[in-house]
Amino acid sequence: MLARQPDALALVDPFDKLRVTGQPPRQLTFAQADRAIAALAAHFIAAGLPPNSIIALQLPNTIELPLALLAAHRAGLVVALLPQLWRHAELTVALNRIGARAIVSCATIDGVSHADLAMNAAAEVFSIRHVCGFGANLPEGMVPLDEVMAHGDTLPPGMPLDARQAAMVSFDVTAQGLVAVPRTHLNLIAGGLAVFLESGMPQGACILAAQTMTSFAGIAAALVGWLLSGGTLALHHPFDGDLLEQQITELDCDTLIAPAAVAMRLAGDGATARLSALRNVVGLWRAPEQVAASAAWPTTDVQFTDVYLFGEIGLFGARRLDETGLAAAIMPGPYGAPRDDAQSPIAGDIILTPEGTLALRGSMVPIAAYAAAAAANDIRGAAPAQNYVDTGYAARLDRSTGTICITAPPPGLMSVGGYRFLADDLHAWAKRLGEGAMLTALPDRLSGYRLAGRANDNGRARGALAELGLNPLMVEAFRDRAGQD
Repeated sequence: MLARQPDALALVDPFDKLRVTGQPPRQLTFAQADRAIAALAAHFIAAGLPPNSIIALQLPNTIELPLALLAAHRAGLVVALLPQLWRHAELTVALNRIGARAIVSCATIDGVSHADLAMNAAAEVFSIRHVCGFGANLPEGMVPLDEVMAHGDTLPPGMPLDARQAAMVSFDVTAQGLVAVPRTHLNLIAGGLAVFLESGMPQGACILAAQTMTSFAGIAAALVGWLLSGGTLALHHPFDGDLLEQQITELDCDTLIAPAAVAMRLAGDGATARLSALRNVVGLWRAPEQVAASAAWPTTDVQFTDVYLFGEIGLFGARRLDETGLAAAIMPGPYGAPRDDAQSPIAGDIILTPEGTLALRGSMVPIAAYAAAAAANDIRGAAPAQNYVDTGYAARLDRSTGTICITAPPPGLMSVGGYRFLADDLHAWAKRLGEGAMLTALPDRLSGYRLAGRANDNGRARGALAELGLNPLMVEAFRDRAGQD
């Protein structure tokens, strides 16, 4: 697109970016985006970051995120995605685990000084030598990247990268604890193609991404989908339903990528009938066991694609049945992209293990990362040799149809939206608050689980958890509920 239509619209900020980060929203053409990417890449190289070193990003769903990520790739760096809600405790553990050499953050996100979080985390991570940020009033010692994009030198085109090298690191929580999951460029392309082809996303699509790009699924669906379509990527900072509809209407977006529960709720409220340009909705299910029991998609004018997510292990998609709007049947064995096309390339395999769990393998699945995590925690010193990754989700075969039914999430793991916790960790943190304190996860239809806490003094509990550097999901579990239903 840069060569064919350099003045075509490439990236669009959320309409409420001023509220989120204190910066006005922007729109960039492909030529403007390429110039910004080249300037950031030149800065990373001039800063002395060696090829294949790790640069961590903790950014909101604004255009700075794809710009920084693509600039890091152009500079030959590996990008580590840090969830936006992570605070000091999670940040320092993750950054030390991967040996990050740099971190890129934002001055503020939703009123929280993420610049200070990045500086404090970097002070406890010996490997970090460069701290950069977007936005105004950055702390002393943090390099302002807005100035770099506006006036910095640009990087001339270089040699193509080896697609087999690591491109990205994301983080998952398994029964073994926190796992850093590296992926190659080929892994990312495979995941993006699986979503792009199954959903029927058109060339030149105008995509509205309401899913944060801090995970493999978010990058594969939104960023890789945009690059494959060659269209426009508009970003939405989750979630404001009215603003979401306004963005789709004013930008004439034909494709929406969002958490499935949110997309289903919009359809139930009649939003899809009001959005004349919308033709494709990609719904990401962080709790894939909920797909079979979900409501029928109410309209045939807009195609809905269920994307089943299994932590950071992998994903697969299936378009809804046009005649009923119900979720399509999932069969074990190889599946293509698109899933129901026998001539399409194999995207991966869906396996039912002897233990009654669902497993994945294929070109997007990072088998080595999970095998290494299992081996590190195996008392015998070696994990079983497998060519697939067990997701831990309980599953069974329907005897009459031969389809797979996903029945329950992995035991001992709690998922709140895109954040996973070990149940034991919740109990351990609650014990830090003294006798009588409790922190638990309750089932929730929209997010899988929600956290709830109880302490003798909820206000003191919130202050203690915040001081420990825990994320707001745990802190706000101890909110006062007086007068609430």
